[in-house]
Amino acid sequence: MKKMMMMLLTTGDIILSCLALGAAYLFRFGVETGVTGLLGIKGGFQMALLCLAVLFSSFLVELYNTDRLLKLKERVVFGSVSLCISFFLLSAIFYLVPDLTIGRGLLALALSIFGMLQLFWHLCCNVWLHHPGLANRVLVVGTGPLAREIGGLVAATNHNHVLAGYFGCSNEPVYVPEQHIVDNRSGLVSTALRERTDKIVVSLSERRGTFPLSEVLNCKFSGIEVIDAPSFYEQLTGKLMIENITPSWFIFSDGFKRTGLHRICKRGADVVLSLIGIVLTLPLLPLVALGIKLTSPGSVLFRQVRVGEREKSFVLYKFRTMRADAEKETGAVWAQKDDPRITKLGKFLRTSRLDEIPQLYNVLRGNMSLVGPRPERPEFVEKLKEIIPYYSERHFVKPGVTGWAQVKYAYGASVDDAIEKLRYDLYYIKNMSLFLDLVIVLETVKVMMFGRGSR
Repeated sequence: MKKMMMMLLTTGDIILSCLALGAAYLFRFGVETGVTGLLGIKGGFQMALLCLAVLFSSFLVELYNTDRLLKLKERVVFGSVSLCISFFLLSAIFYLVPDLTIGRGLLALALSIFGMLQLFWHLCCNVWLHHPGLANRVLVVGTGPLAREIGGLVAATNHNHVLAGYFGCSNEPVYVPEQHIVDNRSGLVSTALRERTDKIVVSLSERRGTFPLSEVLNCKFSGIEVIDAPSFYEQLTGKLMIENITPSWFIFSDGFKRTGLHRICKRGADVVLSLIGIVLTLPLLPLVALGIKLTSPGSVLFRQVRVGEREKSFVLYKFRTMRADAEKETGAVWAQKDDPRITKLGKFLRTSRLDEIPQLYNVLRGNMSLVGPRPERPEFVEKLKEIIPYYSERHFVKPGVTGWAQVKYAYGASVDDAIEKLRYDLYYIKNMSLFLDLVIVLETVKVMMFGRGSR
């Protein structure tokens, strides 16, 4: 639902931005001149640039974040900020490429029209997503700890779902509020129809001897969607419920597909984008190196062995942000909040993510990808493999400079943090796509700009 909603919002905004530029051309130049200007090559590039600018700006101010419930005034404010960012971003592009320039008056008119259309479109989508009468009614099969977690998840998230109740099964312990347990004497099919159920989530703590197979099958043939608890959890949270997943779930679930074409496209994007990143940051590198040398003794670059794809070790490069003797007495330890080993300049480099620029060299060498699970140190990997189920599975893809776990969860400095990040890493591996990579890159831009999640 979350992915579908984001696709709906962005697709609508793309269409509306094209309509807004078209309307601005017609209002400003009339039908004949306006149509001629739009249909030319220059008009096509202008339309593409406008689309990219408004999408990026809307993403930056989180207008596509369906977890946030924005009031009308908040939407107007955030929308206005997004339009201002788009205006200045496009002005900078037109300064560099004057042949594609849209006049300031025309650009302001197009953005104003788009802003009004976008506000209306997002309000309509928001009504559809959160209106109780349009919500999917969820019947949870089970009353145990797993069912309680799923029921709480339905109540806590804004994904167009409402809890219809819990359907108890024989020998299943009761961990849920009794007032939410529905009368099950008429059987699952009749109960589901009576409760106007749209989706059944099987959340039994123990299925052997309790799973109502024939009744669930009849619900499926009656047109009611049936899903297991881990898959439902994945849909609502963007991570995997690893403690309730069996190997057979991994084997038979959708996802975990990496075609040859996807590998080629991903590697091509890695090479091209890392080269662009190196070129764009080249003027900064001498300044960063000089700052490190002046503020603390030691080398500019920090080299450390990390675990990569197929658990092969490689040397990762970063700008040094800690004292040169940071682990002399302690050995390998996680960085903590307000870690005293971090230098003053190092704190800024970590917050801005500038310390990770040298990893673009790792990407060019093929040790890493731009997007993937964060590479961990061998000392921690061996420990975490013993404690956390499926931890090794995160090494079936190349590690990344950034990743789904990095943009969705704060810096990890404990086993519990490693478990939580693994949920996101496995979700990424299961749902790998170029679109998801693009979303992660855009989220990373926000993280860099606002300094979130660093230590």
